[in-house]
Amino acid sequence: MKFNRRSFLAGAGVIGAGAFTSYYADWTAADAAAERQPLRMPPLIDARKEGNAVALHVQAGTTEFFPGRASASLGYSGSYLGPSIRVYQGDDVEIAVTNTLNEDTTVHWHGLLIPAELDGGPHRIITAGNVWRPALPIRQPAATLFYHSHVHGRTGVQVYSGLAGLLLVTDEAERALALPSEYGVDDLPVVIQDRQFADGLMVVPQGMMTMMQGRRGNTILSNGTPNATARVPNRLVRLRLVNGSNARIYDLSFSDNRTFHWIASEGGLLDRPISVSSLTLAPGERAEVLVDFSNGQAVSLKTAPDTNMPMMTGPLAKARNFAKEILGGQGETVLQFDPVGGHGAPSKIPERLVERPRADPSKANTRRRFVLNMGMGGMGMGGMMGGGTDSGGGMVINGRPFDMNRIDEKVRLGDTEIWEVSGEMMSHPFHIHGVQFEVLSRNGGKPILRDAGTRDTVVIRAPVELLVHFNQPAEIAPFMYHCHILEHEDNGMMGQFRTI
Repeated sequence: MKFNRRSFLAGAGVIGAGAFTSYYADWTAADAAAERQPLRMPPLIDARKEGNAVALHVQAGTTEFFPGRASASLGYSGSYLGPSIRVYQGDDVEIAVTNTLNEDTTVHWHGLLIPAELDGGPHRIITAGNVWRPALPIRQPAATLFYHSHVHGRTGVQVYSGLAGLLLVTDEAERALALPSEYGVDDLPVVIQDRQFADGLMVVPQGMMTMMQGRRGNTILSNGTPNATARVPNRLVRLRLVNGSNARIYDLSFSDNRTFHWIASEGGLLDRPISVSSLTLAPGERAEVLVDFSNGQAVSLKTAPDTNMPMMTGPLAKARNFAKEILGGQGETVLQFDPVGGHGAPSKIPERLVERPRADPSKANTRRRFVLNMGMGGMGMGGMMGGGTDSGGGMVINGRPFDMNRIDEKVRLGDTEIWEVSGEMMSHPFHIHGVQFEVLSRNGGKPILRDAGTRDTVVIRAPVELLVHFNQPAEIAPFMYHCHILEHEDNGMMGQFRTI
């Protein structure tokens, strides 16, 4: 018997719940019917050129993701997503955020090392019609950061609808390396998201299954562009890859299996480039890579099928593994690249980047343990089939759901600690506000390649040990730690800490 995608999907009714099957059917149809569109490029705001005073308007609007089909959406100073804001190490940048929505919002500066009262977590509400003017001190090395809504209970919906953008930190060490730096030409931000579309219109999934697995979609967007194509020079190009999805993990590689060079994690530049043929990004994670397009050949960035679902055991696990085999390891197209100018001169990759201090576990004076759990209390089969609501309990850390009025941990300012974090039922991207950390171990063994560099977000399931540095004050407001599957966060998989 010859198997193909259609025959696999037709026979996959064994998995019952429907979400897994319909997800693959939807993306297969979407990918097959693709008409390429030019990659949209977020506008660039250079904070220094604006006198380090930047204005953002949180606004509702409509966006034509597909020609002639206007979807309701949210954005920062635009209808979907926001501008890229370039800031410079050592500067203080005031960002005036005006909320023109008819609901509360916040803006969290994800990855920025600043005091908690400036962090933009769920305690820093911007009510409808009001303005928040934080003065952000930029005191960290060059890195690709991003900003997004973090209003408790509505983070998932607001981010899904478009409230996210990039914050690009630069410093002298980065500029001295002469890396590709012409924004939109050889230095490309790529915000990768999956969104659900029906008849060309974006829809916001609801229901208990959505709460359990997180909002997912049948269409991949790059910078808000479906079926995107980027024209690039026939030389070395820097991609700033950001997983802006609510829940999906991407396993990225190129259609011709070429190698590329990973140069930066969430905390900034690595000490040296790492040659890879694939790279995994979970929600909240970022990576900068260098890709050589000098051969002049068109190529696509692809992602493997999405299989990080809860309860992937028994028949579900078999269906997942079969999907990987039948649908192919690379799966969907994220972004197609069309080099301009034919063959170019091969590009030279720098051998060294920056010097980073090595993690020293002996400096840790406290160890804490965190377990991310998806409790199944109150979930009947009706809810699992999508008949429930998009709210409810069950999402906890260390057995407790999030409580805005409870401080879960107190940490001494300036201390370094070891946090052991594990998850249940599926992989969880774990994010800590206001810190950077290094991965010390994974499941009792050494860190894996993808753990390199300093980070603020890490994928966990089996226990992972993190060496966490607490250098930012949290007296006026607390910092958060949470699962970055946004629906898990909204439904209680979050805690908060103060530095004392």
